[in-house]
Amino acid sequence: MTTWLDDVFDVRKPIIGMCHLPALPGDPDYDDAGGMAQVLAHGRQEIKALQEGGIDGILISNEFSLPYLTKTEPITAIAMARIIGELRAELTVPFGVNVLWDGVASIDLAVATGASFVREVFTGVYASDFGLWNTDVGRAARHRARVSAKDVKLLYNIVPEAATYLGDRDLGQMTRSTVFNGAPDGLCVSGLTAGAATDTSTLKIVKENAGNTPVMVNTGVRPDTVVESLTYADGAIVGTWFKRDGKFENNAEAARVAELMEVVRAVR
Repeated sequence: MTTWLDDVFDVRKPIIGMCHLPALPGDPDYDDAGGMAQVLAHGRQEIKALQEGGIDGILISNEFSLPYLTKTEPITAIAMARIIGELRAELTVPFGVNVLWDGVASIDLAVATGASFVREVFTGVYASDFGLWNTDVGRAARHRARVSAKDVKLLYNIVPEAATYLGDRDLGQMTRSTVFNGAPDGLCVSGLTAGAATDTSTLKIVKENAGNTPVMVNTGVRPDTVVESLTYADGAIVGTWFKRDGKFENNAEAARVAELMEVVRAVR
């Protein structure tokens, strides 16, 4: 079955690489000395490494804005818009954006920068490391329409990282109701944190209950796990494996991207 993934990425089971921006102005770990020039240089390096390694798409996020806000301050999306604006001409693959953890800000950033998709938490109520985490998918859907973002595809995290769903329903029920009530363009299935393996049985349950909605494996993909993950998933979002030594805090390396993409191309 053909989905919007085929149209955007022009390939079956696309691999989307993460461009993890350093802490931004206003974040606790922002580098005042390096400033925005340092953030820009980091973003440029990661995009270059991902594209040289043969990635299918890129997702740009403020990954190092820890601890995250569920409603971000304006400076975060503004700073990301500047970075993407300066690097836009260097992007040769489809790209998306993610303003952690703020769905409305992510949609705004996508419209401003011409991103094809966003990934965020749009549905559910959670007990999380960031406190009680509530969402308002109806507001996000109406905001999407108001800002002319109907062509921006929305990837919903189904049970996000570092959080437990407060509703007393199993994962299959949650998936079916999320698809029916929220009309996501895709679902992302994650492990506990960035880089943590995504349980295959969890991925299988979501896929079996998602109907025609594409399902992406969202964390923990490596060359030795990607084939099994793509047996169920319609694509993958990869960050930590692409970093030097496979460590979250390091920069992406083209050789590690190429290693994983070689395995993926062999099974497509």
